[in-house]
Amino acid sequence: MNLSLSSSASSSSLASNSSSSSSTIATTSSSTSWFSGIRGRLNRSASCKVTSNSASGGQDMADPVVMGKNQFRGVLFKYGPKPVQVAFKTGDYQQQVIFIGGLTDGFFATEYLEPLAIALDKERWSLVQFLMTSSYTGYGTSSLQQTYNILAPIIYKDAMEIDQLISYLINKDNSEGVVLLGHSTGCQDIVHYMCANAACSRAVRAAIFQAPVSDREYRATLPETAAMIDLASSMIREGRGSELMPREADPCSPITAQRYHSLCAYMGDDDMFSSDLSDDQLKQRLGHMANTPCQVIFSMADEYVPEYVDKKALVERAMGGAEKVEIEHGIHSLSNRVKEAVQAIIDFVKREGPKGWDDPWN
Repeated sequence: MNLSLSSSASSSSLASNSSSSSSTIATTSSSTSWFSGIRGRLNRSASCKVTSNSASGGQDMADPVVMGKNQFRGVLFKYGPKPVQVAFKTGDYQQQVIFIGGLTDGFFATEYLEPLAIALDKERWSLVQFLMTSSYTGYGTSSLQQTYNILAPIIYKDAMEIDQLISYLINKDNSEGVVLLGHSTGCQDIVHYMCANAACSRAVRAAIFQAPVSDREYRATLPETAAMIDLASSMIREGRGSELMPREADPCSPITAQRYHSLCAYMGDDDMFSSDLSDDQLKQRLGHMANTPCQVIFSMADEYVPEYVDKKALVERAMGGAEKVEIEHGIHSLSNRVKEAVQAIIDFVKREGPKGWDDPWN
């Protein structure tokens, strides 16, 4: 379905988000941490490639992917059987950047998506935004874990739906590979997906983590959290993990005890970017990402990172050998540093693009 996607939400254009001369982007790498084994090639045994004789995708470059402020031109499509499994793609190319939003996010999640779509189109890449069961207010009641079948290992439901989307792009759009772009809790989705060894994960050429932060450390600053963690733990012990927590546990969405515990408890399923995790704990949770080229874009003025956290030390220790981009004065969504965000993402995609990668199906 060819159409335009628009939003009434306020958004800043690329030009209006030019930073002041004092704003800087620092890009560094390290070879001293456990993450320094990062490699530029993938080696996965599973494959979901279906032979296709379709011609290479292309788009008339005179046909803009952005028609106006908050108006995208592209294709709206269903990638799975659930009503919520809908995606929107700008550009008609065989390489795609898939945006994975955080809690409460859906379409138009961040202000840099509009200029990013334009910049990617110039490089002949498509931008894909999509909805999952956990999108918008669904994150609180969506079960984190789901079984493929009786003999299969447990994997995350979001990971299953990401795999379905990539499978669609491979089989319907003849995709040559994707880059996953996670924002906020979407970064955890990338980590879970790449750990699941799903069939289509070998098509992931690289991963970008924008604002990977600890939900646990942020929520620990809220007065009600300690008591709510105790309540969630008690409900889980009683076999009531799928029941809803009191309203004050999360004013943004109804949330189950299991989901609340995952987000807020020490070493919960979502606890992977906390500053108090040991090197061994970080390696246990993030070490498999060393097999994938990664970029970390960290907002140095992120309002969801407590003041006591040493941001520079956390980025260095947790992300080691990944390419690191520190955006000075950037807030969580980078709405105040849109130009820098787009520049960092495009530079990484161009540098780690198809010419530098092996055919994932060989």
